[in-house]
Amino acid sequence: MKKRKQKYIEEAVMKVVMYICVFLVLAFVVTIIWTIFQKGLSSVTWDMITKVPGPDFNTKNDGGFLNAIVGSLLIVIPSTLIGIIISIPVVFYITLYRKRNDKLSYAARLAYDVLYGIPSIVYGAFAFSVMVLVGMRASLLGGIIVTTLLIIPMLIRSGDEIAKSIPDEIHEATYSLGATKYETMKVILRQALPGMMTAVLLAVGKAVGDAASVMFTAGFSDAIPKSLSQPTATLPLAIFNWIIMPSPFPERAYAAALILTVIVLVLSIGGRAISGHFSKHNL
Repeated sequence: MKKRKQKYIEEAVMKVVMYICVFLVLAFVVTIIWTIFQKGLSSVTWDMITKVPGPDFNTKNDGGFLNAIVGSLLIVIPSTLIGIIISIPVVFYITLYRKRNDKLSYAARLAYDVLYGIPSIVYGAFAFSVMVLVGMRASLLGGIIVTTLLIIPMLIRSGDEIAKSIPDEIHEATYSLGATKYETMKVILRQALPGMMTAVLLAVGKAVGDAASVMFTAGFSDAIPKSLSQPTATLPLAIFNWIIMPSPFPERAYAAALILTVIVLVLSIGGRAISGHFSKHNL
């Protein structure tokens, strides 16, 4: 009876601890979003999101930061597509075509773990040194390359964990029906698709909000780039530049932060909806 009472107390204490942790996490999220929306809504205007900076942008509210919005999308969208194209074959090679615990798979996972833990500013410094070596200037292409390098380890490690979580019985069932490894890969991909969507969402969120890597590689420009060789602005870098400057730049920084937050929220909600759709219709 005493042990039963002790277990009941331990369970009640753990429930309280879990509730407190959940409340703290939700409080942090709500506080961050509320602060951004409160300060951003009072500063954002239609001109800010529909116009590029004007000639008097540095002295008064002339124009907006459409260049940074478009620049962020021009970097993140190609980087994500290239990252997916490279990551998915790597994931299936080390999980399906290689034994899970062989030396090559172990070395690959160790390498991707190391790459995943490297700060984004190190990626930026490395890419910048390579660009200087080959005579390449800061440009949209440089931003796409370094952002792709940044998100590939995240996609591979997340995809690897998702692929390993699929029961071995599915592999055995497909092989018992005479399926090839390629046909088995298509079955596994369908099972892993909801989780892969979440991994892509996390990678996009990290890429669109990163300022350290593109600071060295993409440069900054008041105009929308018309080619891959031209520099481009991004929302995180614009926020970084404006937040430490005198008024009215901090207000513009919060307006840009609001737009960036909305983009991330739209991607999050859209990703969840797509993931839920594939989960319901997964066969």
